[in-house]
Amino acid sequence: MSDLFLGLSLLFYTPQSYPSFEQQLIDDQVSIGYGLAIGDVDGDGKPDILLADKKQFVWYRNGDWKKFVMVENLTEHDNVCIAARDIDGDGKVEVAVGAQWNPGETVDTAKSGSVHYLIRPADPTERWTPVKLHHEPTVHRMRWAKAEEGRYHLIVLPLHGRGNQHGEGKGATVIAYEKPDNPRQPWRHWVIDESMHLTHNLDVHDDGGNECIYIAGKEGVKAFSYSRGKWRVHGNRWLIKGHGFSEVRVGSAGNNTPLLAGIGPLHGNILTAYVPRAGIPKINRAEQVILDETLNEGHALAVADFNGLGRDQVVAGWRNPNESGHVGIKLYIPFNALWEAWTTRAVDIGDMACEDLVVADLNGDGKLDIIAAGRDTHNLKIYWNTTEQ
Repeated sequence: MSDLFLGLSLLFYTPQSYPSFEQQLIDDQVSIGYGLAIGDVDGDGKPDILLADKKQFVWYRNGDWKKFVMVENLTEHDNVCIAARDIDGDGKVEVAVGAQWNPGETVDTAKSGSVHYLIRPADPTERWTPVKLHHEPTVHRMRWAKAEEGRYHLIVLPLHGRGNQHGEGKGATVIAYEKPDNPRQPWRHWVIDESMHLTHNLDVHDDGGNECIYIAGKEGVKAFSYSRGKWRVHGNRWLIKGHGFSEVRVGSAGNNTPLLAGIGPLHGNILTAYVPRAGIPKINRAEQVILDETLNEGHALAVADFNGLGRDQVVAGWRNPNESGHVGIKLYIPFNALWEAWTTRAVDIGDMACEDLVVADLNGDGKLDIIAAGRDTHNLKIYWNTTEQ
């Protein structure tokens, strides 16, 4: 990129337009903070924070941020993931969880993996009732995805396939579940894919009115969308192949241009963005841009427009001290839609060993905030977006 172009970019992207955040500590007693979700739990119209911690699934009430335990000591091994979304239109989220986190056991379903749906009580501050569903070993991540109008599926992603060792062997069995009217009755479920290995995380993104599932793994990224009664490969067989990922998020680079961000390899140090170039509006024809190679166990990722400029920025968190001795969260801000130049800003350096993060407008001011959970720092924080727009 020419110095002249960069200089012009800087003229139009002044420091006043950089996103800014103020921290608020919500909980300093988090055990691990495996996974976060956002949704209205109590039906008051405000998004709450849900957390999968080591032995508890909890939620924090928007406003006073009081913590309520939904379920605890669900399985012998740790909890690992949570999914929350209003799938029936009543204004309150349905919640599913994954537990029995035992990644070294890839065969025995009694010793590894669990999937449960949580039945809400009349008072959501009381304990919820878990309903056990079919599962594969090494269940690791889950999300609700819209299959078609009025129909949602719970997408569950294991880390490994059965019998898989060190990322080799059978591919991970990705499953879609459909909730019956009575959640205590058997849930229908379908296998979406079994071709990928070390499938660490997934994203659900609206692609022109259809929600797509993006799955990150050892071999790259694949996408799936629902059509003609089943989840099918979306686009080419491999959206990105040859680059291993553990985290993936999809957003917009502006001007109807998709943006895909990833962290790789597994628990990796490399943060990348994939942006299609002019005239090639497809991710699988995109150019890889390396944004950072200094993360240590990058484990949290989001793409969002924090300052209302019409294109997403990338926020990434890592959980082990890097070469500078720090853990934390950083924000990567492009100067143009093609990410030909960008700048980096610290969100939290030194006090957030980031295990997971999510993005949501928690106070209804029209600006997206960051919510993060720390592993070795044992904390949950909100980073309130104070950017002037």
